[in-house]
Amino acid sequence: MKAYWNGVVVAESDETIVVEGNHYFPADSIKKEFFKDSETHTWCPWKGEASYYHLTVDGKENPDAAWYYPQTKPLANHIKSYVAFWNGVEVKED
Repeated sequence: MKAYWNGVVVAESDETIVVEGNHYFPADSIKKEFFKDSETHTWCPWKGEASYYHLTVDGKENPDAAWYYPQTKPLANHIKSYVAFWNGVEVKED
């Protein structure tokens, strides 16, 4: 699977985990040069607190376009630190 934003691959992995229709990418599969920590956090009752990244590609920023769970509740341990996308990021098989 590959995640694209602004025409550039920002993450790529053969080992994504699908949860609630979202592909979660292993932390080491994201291209860190495009990611910047966000101050945004949200809460999921069964996964825990999510943290977010802004994506910046070719000078264009996509705020809070990626999220991950640095600490998870027990039912979500399998996606701890995995990264998922939304807000215009296209995730597809190539």
